[in-house]
Amino acid sequence: MNGYIYGYARVSTRSQELNRQLDLLNEQNCNEILTEKMTGTKSDRPQLNRLKDKIRPGDTVIVESFSRLGRSTKDLIDLVTYFEEHKVKLVSLKENFDTSTPQGRLMMTVFQAFSQFERDLIVERTKEGLKSARARGRKGGRPRVNQRDIERAVKLYDSQEYSVKEITEMTGISKATLYRYLK
Repeated sequence: MNGYIYGYARVSTRSQELNRQLDLLNEQNCNEILTEKMTGTKSDRPQLNRLKDKIRPGDTVIVESFSRLGRSTKDLIDLVTYFEEHKVKLVSLKENFDTSTPQGRLMMTVFQAFSQFERDLIVERTKEGLKSARARGRKGGRPRVNQRDIERAVKLYDSQEYSVKEITEMTGISKATLYRYLK
């Protein structure tokens, strides 16, 4: 046996029907079909998370279309990559996409290239933003803590008259900063 075949179907609202997707998935002889009635914009989709927990190498996941699987292009690429890394075949019926075929592997390579390109652009934009901010005299990183406020916070702590919460409220110093200076 080549592994378990899972179907995944999703509609965006409770009033929509899954029937069309279920008919298509049943034609594919799925061993189990997980369904969800919730918007694809939600990152926490319980049935998709359940599917990700269930899959094993050699399994197959079938969807009616990519729009039922991913919330965005990036999310879809991440999911396709996730299944690929777990050695799970992914099939999208509408797009005629199958990661076990040469065409599917080519598309995976293109997806991964776009994903890397997007990451590289984010890094580049971040560097440009930091350079621009420095040119205007702004520095990155955490704001500096006033040394007098730290000394006051340590004295208040040593007095044992105030709680840590009270000290942080009085001095404006975070709990983590206070503990770091107490060491």
